[in-house]
Amino acid sequence: MKFQSLTGKWQFRQAGTEEWLPATVPGGVHTDLLDLGMIPDPFIGDNEKKVMWIAEQDWEYTYTFTPDADVLTETQVFLVADGIDTLAKVSLNGMILGNVNNQFRQWRWDVKEILVDGENTLEIFFSGPAAAAITAQKQREMKGVTQAIEGAPHVRKAPCQFGWDWGPMLPPIGVWQDIRVEGFSARIEEVHLQQDHQGERVVVSCEVRVEGVMGEGLGVEMIITTPNGEELSKEAKIVNGTSNLKIQIDDPKLWWPNGYGQQSLYAVEIQLTNHQTNQLLDTKHYKIGLRTIELRQEDDEFGKSFQFVINGVPIFAKGANWIPADSFITRFLDERLEKLIADAAASHQNMLRVWGGGFYEEERFYDLCDQYGILVWQDFAFSCSIYPLDEADFHENVRIEAEENIKRLRHRASLALWCGNNEMEWGWESWGWAKHPLEDMIPSMVEQFPEIRPLVESMGPRDVLPDWETLQVAYDQFFHRTLPRWITEFDPDTPYWPSSPSSDTPFHDINSQERGDAHYWDVWHGRKPFTAYRETYPRFMSEFGFQAFPTMETIEYYAAPEDRNLTSYIMEHHQRGNHGNGLIIAQMTDTFRMPKDFTAWIYLSLILQAEGIRYGVEHWRRNMHRVAGTLYWQLNDCWPVASWASIDYFGRWKALHYAAKRFFAPVLLSIEDKAPVMDVHVTSDLVTEWGGKLKWTLETLSGEAVDSGSLEVAAKPLADTHINSFDFGDKITPENERDLVFVCELRQGDEYVSTAIGTFVPNKHLSLEKLSPEVAMRNTGAFVEIELKANTLARFVELKVIGAPETVFSDNYFDIPAGRTATVTGVLPEGWTLEQVRDNLKIYSLFDSFS
Repeated sequence: MKFQSLTGKWQFRQAGTEEWLPATVPGGVHTDLLDLGMIPDPFIGDNEKKVMWIAEQDWEYTYTFTPDADVLTETQVFLVADGIDTLAKVSLNGMILGNVNNQFRQWRWDVKEILVDGENTLEIFFSGPAAAAITAQKQREMKGVTQAIEGAPHVRKAPCQFGWDWGPMLPPIGVWQDIRVEGFSARIEEVHLQQDHQGERVVVSCEVRVEGVMGEGLGVEMIITTPNGEELSKEAKIVNGTSNLKIQIDDPKLWWPNGYGQQSLYAVEIQLTNHQTNQLLDTKHYKIGLRTIELRQEDDEFGKSFQFVINGVPIFAKGANWIPADSFITRFLDERLEKLIADAAASHQNMLRVWGGGFYEEERFYDLCDQYGILVWQDFAFSCSIYPLDEADFHENVRIEAEENIKRLRHRASLALWCGNNEMEWGWESWGWAKHPLEDMIPSMVEQFPEIRPLVESMGPRDVLPDWETLQVAYDQFFHRTLPRWITEFDPDTPYWPSSPSSDTPFHDINSQERGDAHYWDVWHGRKPFTAYRETYPRFMSEFGFQAFPTMETIEYYAAPEDRNLTSYIMEHHQRGNHGNGLIIAQMTDTFRMPKDFTAWIYLSLILQAEGIRYGVEHWRRNMHRVAGTLYWQLNDCWPVASWASIDYFGRWKALHYAAKRFFAPVLLSIEDKAPVMDVHVTSDLVTEWGGKLKWTLETLSGEAVDSGSLEVAAKPLADTHINSFDFGDKITPENERDLVFVCELRQGDEYVSTAIGTFVPNKHLSLEKLSPEVAMRNTGAFVEIELKANTLARFVELKVIGAPETVFSDNYFDIPAGRTATVTGVLPEGWTLEQVRDNLKIYSLFDSFS
């Protein structure tokens, strides 16, 4: 196989204009215009509105190249585009190769007879996706999200790029993945790797399909390199374009999710050879992890379980939902992507849900998930909308999209689940999708025009307005029959789930507490208190969340000083959730005192989000005999915005991400506070029993003990252990409840594990005092170690190094009981001295937010 890359420096222009401008491929119109300084940064202020015209216009890209001689001499030559975004006409040397209408597909065109030995011109004419969507919507209405450009469901493009309740309306246009010329006589068209676990050995089988000129001498070899460097190989002939090979691996090193073991990976190389000419024709490379996976659904006392089982071990899924990491993904660098995945792993996450409103991620994403032990719940690219699945062309387009992506990803160690869509079944059940909006108008129409009554009564509203019913039937057929059939055909080893959320009973009890997965949004959209989380017991919580603003440094990027007010135009422009800032403020008044300034508002929103999600996760982990996973919404952002993310667009950890590192810890200490009763639990994800000691104190905010004691802890493996119930009814009075807290400290030998604090009144009513800590610092090579000793109870202590806002500490936004010392470490900023860190260290706590 001969490859010639066509990426690099292209030219582009707006259709109908004369001047060609420099462009970069992979890339897009927005990023090319930004590089030329021709548009403002759409992430600053309300510049988004100033560039929305781009997606309404048509654009042209062109590239001139001379084919490599060894490519031209091959018997078959194809132009291959791994990703074109999205509506385009592709031409080579003036001849139209084809029309593109799907961002998620690879496109291949035979160009053997079109290429010339010399200069060739490749042209791609892009139609504006926003204009196309709006036009299609006028022809046939498809329900979509309210914060998006109308008509998005008609276009096979990442739905969120048209706008979402956390994302801008900036649909990109361009070549977003690799584009190249391929020349070959025969090539490897498809590889299907499967595993058969047989006790202390694993048999890896490989089915290979070959395209091109078939000859007697064609053979294929599978070479597996073990993690310790040993090579195993097997050869076979190609017969009728296919071959099957098997290699037995003895004493296999298994792949485990993060926190359960090593992420051992085996390299697999598939070589296609013409043995008559001794010529290597094509090679494919893969990394696989040896593991078994099961979505266990068994009847139990609560209904039916929903638990992932890896290598026979039931896993409690801990993680978040993943959205596209940038509105313009082609500029998102590999190191930024790795930092996000590494940060998820650092907070003990073991699963990310690739949400259906984005796109099927690139190989680099799954490489990192394999490497860091992050299981992937993979949605197909459908979300919160009605799609024209009853249209033959649309259905065929999606069929090819699904087949290509299933085959592309099925070998991945991290792939845990294929899921049909996001929240569409919920829409049909509860959002009124099954009822055409005109149906509500029929009674008044009949009253106004009595002559149509006989017609309406004889036909019924479903006959008068059949479109919605047709679409629901198409939905049912596609997600409950067609798509699972494709999964069975192309990837029988990975579980399939029809929708998220779903009870697996079509259009019934979507957010069931007895079976399936659930999304719970009553705390955010319904304005319920955080305590409402404790009233829910889903079998698997795949979505829930609460918003916060990004860090101050990120806000300073998009909001000028005069705009830094929660209800300013710019702050509300960077808030896409309906009444989002108001919901944050309302929930904040339940928990905290009114903040004294804008900085305090931002700090408290971060704490509020962290506390809300902690409250839910700790509850569900305490009930892990019933709940088998919790994925909060969401891990990341695609632009700087107020959102549900725990890491903001620039990669800065919000308080929630630090809290996640604590509430997702393998050994979790938590307090189920029901003042004046405090129930203490230790929840363990370890596969062996964990032993330690709990020291507890009922004390004043200044550290004076009212009651204390210690308990030995024997935490059961893969279970929650109730340690003790403390009833302080005889010690807590209206006179002292604002001055007392319950402090639990967990240790294993001399090693500190964690601290949990229970209060008897809301945080806003605590009689907090100013933290004046004793601070000590040490330089430990590339790190700085900071010790803080508290003179009084300090809640939610925030550490920040002014001038180095990207500094990630080992812990942050933590509590320090009076008289105790907290020790944290952080990377020493490059070129900084210990003295510079000391001079620029800012310590902020809850008390500082109001006084």
